[in-house]
Amino acid sequence: MIHKPTQYYFRHLKDDIPAGIVVFLVALPLCLGIALASGAPLFSGLIGGLIGGLIVSWLSGSQLAVSGPAAGLTVIIFNAIETLGGFQGVLVACVLAGIMQLMLGFLRAGIIGAFFPAAVIEGMLAAIGLILIIKQIPHATGYHTSYEGDESYMKETAESSFLEVFDAFGGISPGSVVISVVALLLLILWSTAWFKKQKLLKLIPGPLVAVVWGVAYNVVTIQFAPDWAVSGEHLVSLPVSEKAIDFFDNFVLPNADYLSHLSNPHVYTVAVTIAIIASLETLLSLEATDKLDPMKRLAPTNRELKAQGVGNIISGLIGGLPMTAVIVRSAASINAGGQTRIACFTHGVFLLLSVMFFAHYLNYIPLACLAAILLHTGYKLANPVLFKSFYQKGLSQFLPFIITVIAILVTDLLKGMAIGMVIGLFFVIKTNYHAAITLIQDGSHYLLSLNKDVSFLNKALLRKFILSIPEQSTVTIDASKAKFIDHDIMETIEDFLAAAPDSNIKVELIDLHGKDKINKHEAIVILNGDR
Repeated sequence: MIHKPTQYYFRHLKDDIPAGIVVFLVALPLCLGIALASGAPLFSGLIGGLIGGLIVSWLSGSQLAVSGPAAGLTVIIFNAIETLGGFQGVLVACVLAGIMQLMLGFLRAGIIGAFFPAAVIEGMLAAIGLILIIKQIPHATGYHTSYEGDESYMKETAESSFLEVFDAFGGISPGSVVISVVALLLLILWSTAWFKKQKLLKLIPGPLVAVVWGVAYNVVTIQFAPDWAVSGEHLVSLPVSEKAIDFFDNFVLPNADYLSHLSNPHVYTVAVTIAIIASLETLLSLEATDKLDPMKRLAPTNRELKAQGVGNIISGLIGGLPMTAVIVRSAASINAGGQTRIACFTHGVFLLLSVMFFAHYLNYIPLACLAAILLHTGYKLANPVLFKSFYQKGLSQFLPFIITVIAILVTDLLKGMAIGMVIGLFFVIKTNYHAAITLIQDGSHYLLSLNKDVSFLNKALLRKFILSIPEQSTVTIDASKAKFIDHDIMETIEDFLAAAPDSNIKVELIDLHGKDKINKHEAIVILNGDR
């Protein structure tokens, strides 16, 4: 008899396997490109992708997060290779970083992921969507300069992105434009309500159709219209092995030179940097993935840190790049219909099979059709309706959202999120500042309510309200809703009670005496919950 989890995964195979193929098609060139940008062996990027798909997918608590090499680590790795005197030093640092992530998971440090405001998370998603659109236009038009730009948040990339867009239109490849435009139209058509209702068509993901179209177009034009064909530099470029067994020759296993790096203090500095950046990117991506999940499942963050730690340990031991949970690939999986971890695992299986057996054939795929898939994904993440929605929610939601978007575009993911968090925190404090204490007037009677927790941050507002109460008034201070009242607040109220008789102000207290000890004055009437 099939146990329940197995039944669950089997029920979604029809959605997960096609989604996994789509993620594989997106992840393949990115794994190679991130390795290239890091100054590392190209195969190290593929190893990172394989570990993320085949191993981390099962260790992770998320059903939808896709892990692999991340562009956010490229600068760190590139500099570390020079600082540590070679790529093996980075592998040692990767293993150490994985151990640190494991420790963070056991110490329950993943809770920090819950403190990111929704507006900031949505801003991150929108910014990534815009970056995808900006960075994929060169590929879509046949102007190809770098792989790493596909999902990079680096400042130098952001600053040059708009220039690349204009350059792209100056160096158009007709074949790439035809492929990307038709692929986009197919993706849009496939996402319409009518297509989704067709049982047969629903089984075939739009991104897969886009890839088949791109390959078919290029095969035909090479034969009959070479001027309209896509040249080799605009196709997927994967190292081709003569035999499948040659795949294992690319592993870099620990040796004497590998272990000698443990005595280098710089290795530990790099390891700490990788652990911190990779953990933060993972938590941010996990939070964003949960937001995108149609089923609204919540992934355990501590388990995710442990999973990433194990993944980085294994990756570092066999020659792979450090990895994180990656929102770009996770979003691609969700948009392609992925429902469970099988989608991520499938992408890992296809990465393995492609490297071992089908590298030659995969090199026929034009980058333009992959660019169309990512352009479509980017539009979904940065839909204009989302911007309008946050604008309608008011400045307290719109400003953290839009500032996060802008900050990520002009700096990088982590700096942009930090700026967004500061702005978000400001509005949280401001909202709490006004919501914690309210003053309502009814003729000469005033109701001063202390709501929920009242901290020292609310002291200035309390003083302002007290000073606004005129002589000959009756004031009710209602603390029945307050679970905590700071000592500074109690002191301010005591001072008011002491001064109230001088202004002929009568004060009534509701439940305040139960919160803390307070001196009684002749102006006070204690009301224990009933007035």
